[in-house]
Formats: sequence, C-alpha cells, structure tokens
Amino acid sequence: MTGMLEVKDLSVGYRDRAVISGLSLEPLAPGKVVSLVGPNGAGKSTLLRSVAGLLPATGSVRLGEIALDALSIGGRARHVAYMPQTLPQDVALTVLETVIAALEASSPEQMNSYGSSAEAAMAALIRVGAAELADRRLDRLSGGQRQIAGLAQAMVRRPKVLLLDEPTSALDLRHQLEVLTLARNYAREEDAVVVMVLHDLQAAARVSDHIVVLADGRVHVEGPPADAITPAVLADVWQVQARVEPCGRGLIQVLVDAVL
Repeated sequence: MTGMLEVKDLSVGYRDRAVISGLSLEPLAPGKVVSLVGPNGAGKSTLLRSVAGLLPATGSVRLGEIALDALSIGGRARHVAYMPQTLPQDVALTVLETVIAALEASSPEQMNSYGSSAEAAMAALIRVGAAELADRRLDRLSGGQRQIAGLAQAMVRRPKVLLLDEPTSALDLRHQLEVLTLARNYAREEDAVVVMVLHDLQAAARVSDHIVVLADGRVHVEGPPADAITPAVLADVWQVQARVEPCGRGLIQVLVDAVL
C-alpha cells in the first residue's frame, strides 16, 4: 500500500522573494484526490512544482518512508509525475513517441507489466481516451488535445503521486468532466495520491476528497469540500460575497453575488 504524502515546513522563493514560507499540509492519503485552490498568486503552482522537485525548496516532502526531497530528479520521477499547465508547442514528435519518452525516463521496473514501452504507452493513451491521437504530431494538436496527451504522459509511469497543474484549463465542458473523472479513477485504481491545481471551485468540490485553500503562500484552511468551501472562506480569500448551496443532487454550488 502507498504511504501518506507528507509536506512539512516547506519554503520556496524566487530570487529574493518568498512565495511559500513554512507551509505544512495534513497527511494526504493514497486513493484520494486533493485540490489546491486559491486566488492568482496564492502559491498553488509553486507548491505543486516544489513537491515535484522542480523548484529548490527547504522543508520535508515524504511518501510514506521515502524522503522524496532527498532523491535526485530521476529518483523522484519513479514515484511522482507532474503535468504542467501547458506542453511545449514546438515538439515534432508524435503523441505516442512523447508518451514512450515519458515512460522510458522512469525506472525500468515500471515497464515490466507490458511487453514493450510502445504497448505501455498505447495503453496509457487508451486509458485517457486518446488512442486516435497516437500518430498525430504534438505540434499539430489543439491546446485541449495537448492537455490530454500530457495526462497520458503523466499516467503512463503509474506514479504513486500524480500532480496536475490546471488540467482542465484548455478543455471544453465535456473534456473537463472526462479529465476530472480520469483523475479520480486513477487515484482509486492505482492507490495513488492525486493533487490538482484548480480554479473552478464547484469542480474541485465535486471531484475532491480534500481541498487545500491557499492565500499569500499559506494554508488558509484545508479539509473536506464542505469545510473548505464556505461563504466565510470565499469572503476572506477571494473577497466576494457568495452562497454555497447544495444542488438537487446534493452537490456543492457556488453562487457569487457581489465583490466585497
């Protein structure tokens, strides 16, 4: 079984400016979806990239008994996969080739369940509903198609920590729902921790088991959606007057009435 993802006393900065200072999260359980929400500049993407090992940081990031912060980038990639907000637009490789490259960047033991890396990559594309993109060049895809290809690249290694930075930002409504469902299913099926940066609070409330609200590089509140998304939190963090009400199916709706 996967261990808890633990982030303790994390500090990150750019040049002389601190973005995150001494941030700690409640232990994040495997099989769960966690959403990072907050206004622009709150530190959401910085936190995600720090957990991925892409930004220098102080503090502790652990996955069970594994000290992720003590591993090299390659070592951390065996356990953690990160999908950025956008993929490069000038990559002339096919989608299948980019997924194969993402797989082969990880440890060989992660390829043993398939006969070849090409088979594993194709299985990942099928998993995200993008088999028809396999032979398409990445630089000829729409933004939304590149987003789906990026999800396959992140999932193909079957990491125990999957980090998704605004995975629905370039997608239409149908594909937003599909991606969020894929993320939730991945957490359950792989017994993994999935952490996403989202701006849509309703989507975050509906897909997440745990929500972390960030403001000014600090945790304002975290907990189940009903505890983290409230009128008081919306007023304090986003400076809006809003109602948080259940819809006919009992799901959270956020209705913004005015700017404070």
